[in-house]
Amino acid sequence: MSKEKGFTLVELLVVIAIIGILAAIAIPQFQEYRKRGYDAGARSDLRNAATAEEAYFIDNDQYADCTETNCHTVLPGFSGVSKTVSLTMTANNGDSPSFTGEASAAAGSEGTVYYWNSEEGGMVDALP
Repeated sequence: MSKEKGFTLVELLVVIAIIGILAAIAIPQFQEYRKRGYDAGARSDLRNAATAEEAYFIDNDQYADCTETNCHTVLPGFSGVSKTVSLTMTANNGDSPSFTGEASAAAGSEGTVYYWNSEEGGMVDALP
């Protein structure tokens, strides 16, 4: 009778348990990294749109309203927003021209909205 070589059932179960534990730790952490990446994309798109607003103002002496669907055509030099980002730029062309913007990532951290206020000089916690 020849002796067969292989793994025992106990050894296989231990390996499966270890893989399960590692997956239980790694998958939620990976999802958090992805959310932070989407949030960074929303902040980046908002900063880029604000820069394009300032360039638009230099050429036109006023700011422009736009959303994620038309900012790339309204604001020259702005290439558009990421697929998962919702972006709105609102102009106030009164006596003291200014603009505000807000952006959020659909796949980012739940309920996180980023705001830009030109009167405050950049990113703010909330709009007035």
